[in-house]
Amino acid sequence: MLHSTPIPALLEPIVEKIINGTRISDADGILLFEQGSLGLVGRLANHIKEKKHGDKVFFNRNFHIEPTNVCVFSCAFCSYSRLYANREEGWEMTIQQMVDQVKKYDGQPVTEVHIVGGVHPKMDLNFFADLLQAIKSHRSDIHIKAFTAVEYEYMFRKAKVSVEEGLKRLIAAGLDSIPGGGAEIFHPEIREQICADKVDADGWLNIHETAHQLGLHSNATMLYGHIEKYEHRIDHMRRLRELQDRTGKFQTFIPLKFRNKENDMSHVGESSHVEDMRLYAIARIYLDNFPHLKAYWPMLGRTQAQLSLSFGVDDMDGTIDDSTKIYSMAGSEEQSPTLTTDELTQLIRQVKRIPVERDTLYNEIRIYEA
Repeated sequence: MLHSTPIPALLEPIVEKIINGTRISDADGILLFEQGSLGLVGRLANHIKEKKHGDKVFFNRNFHIEPTNVCVFSCAFCSYSRLYANREEGWEMTIQQMVDQVKKYDGQPVTEVHIVGGVHPKMDLNFFADLLQAIKSHRSDIHIKAFTAVEYEYMFRKAKVSVEEGLKRLIAAGLDSIPGGGAEIFHPEIREQICADKVDADGWLNIHETAHQLGLHSNATMLYGHIEKYEHRIDHMRRLRELQDRTGKFQTFIPLKFRNKENDMSHVGESSHVEDMRLYAIARIYLDNFPHLKAYWPMLGRTQAQLSLSFGVDDMDGTIDDSTKIYSMAGSEEQSPTLTTDELTQLIRQVKRIPVERDTLYNEIRIYEA
């Protein structure tokens, strides 16, 4: 498997662990970042991916609803939100407008609506419970994956309810699972510089752990390629791995590339494509208890997302249908993020992988010919 890849002597014990399916340590992970060549970590990650999923690459048919980009928080890396004081520059959707978006997909085989947005002080727990009920009333079969831990923390705090009480209410209204946004970088040294005023690492992890205890699956993200160091990345992934050990309810890890357009961190350079692939590969190696690793193609760009399939990634997200602005506003390579099912499956086939349409919970709907 690694016959054509030189292995530095100091990495040989780590490589042996990985091949034998033994968990690597934090120090091992940092050493891979510092000393592991792209070819080496890529081959190791691909070895793990193929042990888990063979040549399968998953995707789903989904669309996004973004209720508002008005936000009470001021994250330095964000190009998307508009502060509440300047909300004339943003948008605020009504429940009916969002239900109308769902109606556009009537008769189409989409399986998921993904709902995330800014933290708007007037869009509270009651508002979002009513939204979920309205969507389910119109289309009961669609899976609702909604709201980041940042949105939950604010709406529950404002409603003066516990995390458990708030989640139970939203589950009753139609919530099916939770996306992974808002994690950014957990370490306080970095978090205080890029998003000091929103929920901290312990709060984010508690919301996901509570959701898991209530039977919900969730995803997890990490914003990388800005001012963080390798040890901050490993610290972030360690906290996720520890929670996954306890609950087993995380489905996929989604590294999110920092984009520097139109935000307060525009002076910070973006990571190279080589560093992107190294991050994906080492994430696949380190997060041994996460079933899936996703490349969010609207952020990474379809070509680089396709390349990531050789570096441990087994999920390409979904068709999305030009329904998200979060990364296009930050200068991503995909300014009109939409792919047809045929286009997405072709991207996967071009790198000799097998496209598999899934639902949100990774039940296989259709396996396409390679």
